[in-house]
Amino acid sequence: MQDEDKTPAPFPARIARMLSRWSGQRLTFSRRNTGEGEVLQHQPPAAGELDAAQGVYIEPPKALPILATCEVLVVGAGPAGLSAALAARRAGADVILLERFGCFGGAITTVGMETLAWYRYEGTIESEGIGVEMERRAAAMGGTVKWPYNDSECLDADFFKVVADHLVRESGIRPILHCMAVDVIFEEGTNRLKGLITESKSGRQVVLAQRIIDCTGDADIAHLAGASYRKTPKDKMLGMTTVFNASGVDKQRFLDYTEARPATYADWSRTWQQQTTGKEEALRSPYLDKEFDEARALGVIPQDSTNLGGSWSSLTEAGEANNLNLVHMYGFDPTDVMDLTRAEMQGRSEALQALMALKAVVPGFEKAKLRNFSMTIGVRDSRKIIGRHNLTGDEVRNQAKFADSIGIFPEFIDGYAVLILPSTGRYFEVPYGCMVPLEVDNLLVAGRCVAGDMVSHAAMRNMMACTVTGQGAGVAAAVSIRQNQSTADVDLVDVQAELEKQGVRLH
Repeated sequence: MQDEDKTPAPFPARIARMLSRWSGQRLTFSRRNTGEGEVLQHQPPAAGELDAAQGVYIEPPKALPILATCEVLVVGAGPAGLSAALAARRAGADVILLERFGCFGGAITTVGMETLAWYRYEGTIESEGIGVEMERRAAAMGGTVKWPYNDSECLDADFFKVVADHLVRESGIRPILHCMAVDVIFEEGTNRLKGLITESKSGRQVVLAQRIIDCTGDADIAHLAGASYRKTPKDKMLGMTTVFNASGVDKQRFLDYTEARPATYADWSRTWQQQTTGKEEALRSPYLDKEFDEARALGVIPQDSTNLGGSWSSLTEAGEANNLNLVHMYGFDPTDVMDLTRAEMQGRSEALQALMALKAVVPGFEKAKLRNFSMTIGVRDSRKIIGRHNLTGDEVRNQAKFADSIGIFPEFIDGYAVLILPSTGRYFEVPYGCMVPLEVDNLLVAGRCVAGDMVSHAAMRNMMACTVTGQGAGVAAAVSIRQNQSTADVDLVDVQAELEKQGVRLH
């Protein structure tokens, strides 16, 4: 006979207990430390207010713990963010680099875009500074191969995660990964930022900073802070791309095919109606387009798959074709979570169609299979701030010079049906003013969301251009702290002196 304390509970009592659980009633349990870890329980928030008629929920106030404090906080760790953080640190600032994904590198590592600069045909006058340094570091660590038709380098996108880790560690930057900025904090009664609210697995926390640099790509921090910006209408936005990589490719067979059917930039104009200066059209390009028409004619892919076509990048001896940039999707807003959801799913479906087409009609791809998709969809176009100076297409096409230059960029324009390659040595200067929002102080914006019109964006969105604005913003933030001046009032003579010390070409 069982001891009395081990007798199962009567059936009606067990039923009552289960019903209590299902009804949501809180039950009292006796817990103990079993040696497998302390039993913990998060304190849930107080009840808020649901206004169903207005479609909103009002959160109750609560105290947020401070995660960290620093001098310069860089939000987003793509080419712009890495450059900003490294530059600010080299200029003497205490820097935190905050990134929402689990790696640094941005579009390089999360989208799989391998080329910081693929435009280096003969005659290019190159930007200098941290962007070129990152390429050289990757090459020295064995993480690059030559781009197909000029002197540019292809980065190994996954290996660049390690390259970026090295750069961050050795510089003394304080990294925070898997953390997203969701709101801003102002100094009371001013337009000066003093910190951000973050969300992560650790909950909702605060990072305080004397200067903040928005390198999110979408001007998320500027938007949250109330800075003015423009956003291209959705039907005119540059397309999004699902980048993918394939394995099982016969490298030599494919290269023989591309030599037998050489593609040039004139081929881009077959479907995209590119505007060029003419000098671009005879240059070789790693481009695939007519192949998808052949696959449609064979019935391999649907007739309505009209936005397939684009570039390939590097081929490895192991039979990998990387950075297959062949899927372009239009009519999606990357600041709308539901559009992003649809675009991600559509992109993966269309990438598989592209791979089926390659297998069917392109020699060397007969036995190819999907290796992986990018971690996230590639975005080219969203918010651009309204700045102290708004770059124009005329300026980037006509070698503009600025007294507040923070670097140069070749006359390379790629977007909105304009393609100009910098093969004549032309370049323009990048003004500090395009990074300075009008309404918010101690905030700088770097990367593809700097101020400008559509054609200037087609230049400034490129990753090497993002390193130019990133390094300029990082130095300006650090120098402004040294001077005890805001980012709006910093002495640009000192900023330019520090940039030249860091190897930047200003003019």
